[in-house]
Amino acid sequence: MVRVLRVAALVPFASALSSTHEAPAKRVAIIGAGAGGASTAYHLAQYAANSSIPVNITVFERASYIGGRTTTVNAWDDAASPIELGGSIFVEVNRIMVSATKAFNLSTADYDSTAQLELPDLGIWDGQSFVLVTRQEDGWWEKTKLVWRYGTAPFWTNRLMKAAVGKFLTMYEEPVFPWTSLSDVVEKVGLLGVTGVTGEQFLEANGVLGRFAREVVQASTRVNYASNLAHIHGLETMVCMATTGAMSIHGGNWLIFSHMLSSSPRITTHLNTPVTSLSKQQNGTYHLTTPNTTVPLQYDAVILASPLQFANLTLSPPPAHTPDTIPYTALHTTLFASPHALNPQAFNLPSTAKVPQIVLTTLPDGEDAREDPGSPAFYSISLHDYRLNPRATPPRMEYVYKIFSGVRVDAGFLSGILGRNVSLPDEAADEGVAGEVKHDGTTQPKLNPNAHVSWIHRKLWLSYPREYPRVTFEEVVLDEGLWYTSGIEGFVSTMETSALSGMNVARLVRDGWVAGKGGKEEEKEEEGQSEL
Repeated sequence: MVRVLRVAALVPFASALSSTHEAPAKRVAIIGAGAGGASTAYHLAQYAANSSIPVNITVFERASYIGGRTTTVNAWDDAASPIELGGSIFVEVNRIMVSATKAFNLSTADYDSTAQLELPDLGIWDGQSFVLVTRQEDGWWEKTKLVWRYGTAPFWTNRLMKAAVGKFLTMYEEPVFPWTSLSDVVEKVGLLGVTGVTGEQFLEANGVLGRFAREVVQASTRVNYASNLAHIHGLETMVCMATTGAMSIHGGNWLIFSHMLSSSPRITTHLNTPVTSLSKQQNGTYHLTTPNTTVPLQYDAVILASPLQFANLTLSPPPAHTPDTIPYTALHTTLFASPHALNPQAFNLPSTAKVPQIVLTTLPDGEDAREDPGSPAFYSISLHDYRLNPRATPPRMEYVYKIFSGVRVDAGFLSGILGRNVSLPDEAADEGVAGEVKHDGTTQPKLNPNAHVSWIHRKLWLSYPREYPRVTFEEVVLDEGLWYTSGIEGFVSTMETSALSGMNVARLVRDGWVAGKGGKEEEKEEEGQSEL
């Protein structure tokens, strides 16, 4: 699929101003075209239009694509076979993602391609056996099916999840929204008691003990955040359990953010354009430089929409507040295609058994809590699709798998889970990690399209922060005119929360402009609609 959006040449700021007969347009730079940056641009263009404020928004992205940690790759280099490499799903409570899907008339992905295989849907593997095999669409809340093993724990966990998510959703609405301090708003909506303890402590304090926490809830935190319950805070644990209405966009979730950036003539996007320095001027504006500029570009406001610790950006003078450097998870994502189903004997099943389409993992009973995958050796293996390999001779149907792991998946591991002697060419180590200077961080060796593994793509992500318990969070305002969306990462790290943070910053910027014109004025349209 071709990614289309408007990308203009960099020009000196003066040429971008409105005519002398109009108020000069506000000049805004957004650094990062992921979920946070795209949402900021999209909502700021709407808020400004609804308040009759002229604005020019310029988005700078150092990568060659839009979407940040939300991107696709093509199986067998076939453009008709895009596969999610990053953020794969969102759920029905994700208001911004769902609203944008409808606004841009995007189609959700169809997962019927694997239905014909008649495989068990989901299994939880502890490195020794499957402790649970169930149907994915049942969710975790089918008490009549799970009570025999877990008693009332699913019921109480569901209640805890709904209560936590309900408090979180008030952050979208007045009088809570918009917020100037994430720490204050988390306390205001009553979530400090959930973020300030581990998932294990939160569940135990609320009477959810034993197998359900260790097997089901921990399997969810492992697949979503590569974390065991003792090393992730309670709110992120509850987010992992909010799975109702899971969906993704046909062609890739990045399409939501691409459409956000192409939705308005007020937004211009520059790909392959890292910002190298940002300098605050005495008049409160900012000078911004890129490798493509000879004269600094001047902006009235700058929104940093990626973690500062990975931005490779010089700030002069240092801002009033500098975000803390926090640990991020290095997650190995491996996509591969094979004509072979998963080997049941690799999971201690009879040779005639069928392995579930989605294999989640948890620690076996008695194994101490730890930060690595433990004895299962990986976080998850999922059957992503079942489709035609057009490069094989003759073309053949193949399984497309995705593995999340803490270490690089090698030929020996693939040989074990497929029950075949898999051979891979020598590969150099991953070139880098997403978020560092070498942003791509992928390797994709050329394989024999008729081999046991016909295609493989590897990505080493700095996927999300280590969501340790915490009760304070990064500032939204780093300095006058300098805004930050990535502080929400330590609270909840999802496509939706990044988009919410972007919408929040957009509203704060707009409200500041309105106040500067003499007071608050009513918007012309309801929030979420646009004149664009």
